[in-house]
Order: sequence, then structure tokens, then C-alpha cells
Amino acid sequence: MRKFLVHICLISTLLAGAAKAELTIEITEGIKRRPVAVVPFGWEGNGQDMPVEVAQVISNDLTRSGRFAPIPVDDMLQKPTTGVDVDFDDWSILGVEAVVVGRVTQTGENAYDVQFQLFDVFGRDQLVGYRMPASRGTMRRVAHRAADMIYEKLTGIKGVFDTKVAYVTAEQRGNKRWYSLYVADQDGENEFKIMEDDDPIMSPAWSPDSRRLAYVSFDGNRSSIRVQTLRTGNFIEVSRKPGINGAPAFSPDGRQLVITLGGVDGNLDIYVLDINTRESRRITTHRAIDTEGSWSPDGRYIYFTSDRAGGPQIYRVAANGGEAERVTFEGSYNARPRLSPDGLKLAMVHLDRGNYRIAVMDVQRKDLLVLSAGRQDESPSFAPNSDTLIYATRQNRDGVLESVTADGLIRQRLASGQGDVREPVWSPFQRF
Repeated sequence: MRKFLVHICLISTLLAGAAKAELTIEITEGIKRRPVAVVPFGWEGNGQDMPVEVAQVISNDLTRSGRFAPIPVDDMLQKPTTGVDVDFDDWSILGVEAVVVGRVTQTGENAYDVQFQLFDVFGRDQLVGYRMPASRGTMRRVAHRAADMIYEKLTGIKGVFDTKVAYVTAEQRGNKRWYSLYVADQDGENEFKIMEDDDPIMSPAWSPDSRRLAYVSFDGNRSSIRVQTLRTGNFIEVSRKPGINGAPAFSPDGRQLVITLGGVDGNLDIYVLDINTRESRRITTHRAIDTEGSWSPDGRYIYFTSDRAGGPQIYRVAANGGEAERVTFEGSYNARPRLSPDGLKLAMVHLDRGNYRIAVMDVQRKDLLVLSAGRQDESPSFAPNSDTLIYATRQNRDGVLESVTADGLIRQRLASGQGDVREPVWSPFQRF
């Protein structure tokens, strides 16, 4: 019942073990995948190799989604690079439902055009056709954007291949433990370290424009909340009050944070902090412990965890304050609330037959669905398409990340090679 108090005391992610944060993704549970073909793209360059194998990136993205099974290149009866050369009969023989073809053309010293087309084999027509400019530095992102468009056309669900994930690792170096905050593409590529410290780092949270991260630092053996700009690496300290400063989450407009503050007496409440003025406004005043606040997508409500009913449950309160109402009633433990970007689903950590697992509740119907299968799963975070969540779990002695679709049908493990990886948070859609 008191597990969430460990989070409150800000020690739940004081991690042990070595960490190497390069993520590799393995599908551990899935559905029957649809056969598709991503034909190697044509290349017209000035005597150089294609900077990024665009077709391979697209194929890998579709494979990792768990919904598609791109056929091997060696099995292809033809390898067209333009739509006029696609022979639908050849692809029908292979049982392929959709074909992707394309070309990359160099137009300058560091300028390229990436063109792709998606065809429905059975309907024998084009579903998507697009041309995008790219540089060597942006070509991988362009490939992810192409995969997003293909995925959305074939499934009706927005793709999230062109998004990022932030997470915390811990590494033992001699007699000291070093904590690092990383950001990587959702496929584990382009990983870079935001910061590291020999004091713990906790609770990263993305700004709505994906340009900043808020997090909790223990620099100087005191908790504080920082907001760091990714492009420059500069950070500002927005809260360092006596006692506990924790659990930041950006408002939908990016101007405020909901945070948890508590004095030396240990009682915690929900506050809203203006990032520019550093002024905070108290939202809850209950003698119980209130923590782990997060905003509804429309900014009208703040959802939070409280033990005011005798055990951890989720409540919501108007963003300008007022009487809180209880949201969860199923089970004795529900904590760490996170709303889906579409506002239709509420993710949480739910006590399920002695195990702490990730569950999702339909906000309207109040139906609860347990999604994960671990013993100590935590830190759920929705992808910006509201269809998938990422969370932290344990594999043997190590902390690893997993993702699962909101219907529970497709689960993947994001392994880090070795050591502990915790506190994942999925970025919003990026601006190109």
C-alpha cells in the first residue's frame, strides 16, 4: 500500500549496477503481422554512397511496430524504384499487401530529395506519394517521417517513428554511482547524454514542443527542479524550496509545471509553478500525501496520486484549485497517473495480485485493462499517438524499458545492453 511513498521520498530510482544506454528493441508479444515489401531505394549521387539506407530505416520501423512483416529483399521478384515499374502480379504471387518504392537524388553538396510511393497491391493503386528535401544530418528523420506516413495510411493510426524517448541510467564507477539523463530516437539511434551527476536524477518530463526537459536533481544533496533546453544544454533551476521538490510535468501550453512540494514535516501537496516568474500556487491542501501530478490534455484538470482514502488512489482537481474527486476505485493501489494525449485513456501503476503492473482505464467507461506482466513495473508514458505506452520494468537484476499497445496486444522490450535504465518518458510529436 505504501509503495508510492517510496517515490515520494525520491529514492525509488536510486539505481544500482552498470548502465550502457544504447537501446535495442525486441518484440516479445504480438499479433499476426501483415506482409509488406519495402524495395531498396534507387540512388542518384555524385560518386558517393547513399548517406542513409532510407528503405532499410522504413523497413525496420514497420517491423518494430509489430504490425508488419516486410519480406526479405532476396525474395523480391522485382526491385522497382518508381511507381510505373511496379508489377502488381509479381507482388500478388508473394502475398504482399503493400509495396513501398522510392529514390534518393543528390541535388547539391549536402542536399538531397527523398521520394517514395506506397501502393496497395490488391487494389492496384497508389495510396501515398511524397517528396521531401533532406541533408545528410536529416535524412534519417526524413526516413522516419516517410514510415510515419506509410504506417498511418495502412493502419489509420498516426506513426511515432519520428519521436524521441528520454530516460535515466545509473553506472557504478569505482566507489561512486553516476546518474545520466539520455535522449534517443524511439528506435534507440542518435542517443545523446543530456547530463550526468553523481547525485540522483529523477522524473524527466518533456515540454509540449519537445525542446525542453524538466527533471529533479539532487545536486548538493537537496532536491530541486530544473528545466533544460536540449539545443543549448543550458538549464534553469525553477524550484529549490526546503524539503521535497519533485514530480514535474509541463502544462499543455508549456508555461507552467505541476510539481510536488513538501516541507521538512513530510506532508506533500500539489502546486502549479509559473516557469518564468518561479511563483507557485498551491492546488491541494489535504493533510494526506498528494503527489505525482499530471495535466489533462486540455489543461483543465490535474490528475494526481493521494492516500487520502487510506491507500494510493488517483484523483483529479481543477487546474485552478477546488475540491478533488476520486477517479480510480478498482483495486487497493493505483498511482502515477498519465493521461493519453487524446484524453480518452488514463495510464497508471496498478496492484494486480501482488504485482505492480501498468494498467489503462477508459476515462468514460471506467474499464480497467492490465497491460504489463512484470512484478514491479512503473513510470508509464504514452506515445503522442495515444496508441502505445512505454514503461520501466525489471529483467533479472537490471532495469529495462518495455512498450505495449494500449490494447495489450503488442509488447516490446527495449534492452540497454547492460545495467539499469529507468523513468522513460515519450516525447510529443516533433517539429521538423
